[in-house]
Amino acid sequence: MAIPAGEMSEGDTMKIAIPLTGGKLSAHFGHCERFAIIDIDPVSRAIIAKEEVVPPPHEPGSYPAWLAERKATHIISGGMGQQAQNLFAQNDITVIVGAPALDPEDIANMYLRGELQAGENACDH
Repeated sequence: MAIPAGEMSEGDTMKIAIPLTGGKLSAHFGHCERFAIIDIDPVSRAIIAKEEVVPPPHEPGSYPAWLAERKATHIISGGMGQQAQNLFAQNDITVIVGAPALDPEDIANMYLRGELQAGENACDH
């Protein structure tokens, strides 16, 4: 089942955070080397900017607040524990888990086209 990208209108902003290891989506966001932050144009639904940032040292609960400060609206990950998912939700960040280990731009474009197939959560805690 594909995940819908939702409705966007002019003036909306979408920033998709994707945890990376070796330049590809990380199986578990808490063990990533960096995050790709991808800005989406609300009208064309196209990628308009991408930056890669090194996160602070990982401690439980630190990444949701850190990404919220960077105005992330979505996080797409291979795996994530339930507590982290809840913390992202409390920060108004939509969580998608079970994504494949692809390049961040490919994942973002698949999501925007409604073609991202959520797989099994790669995290078991």
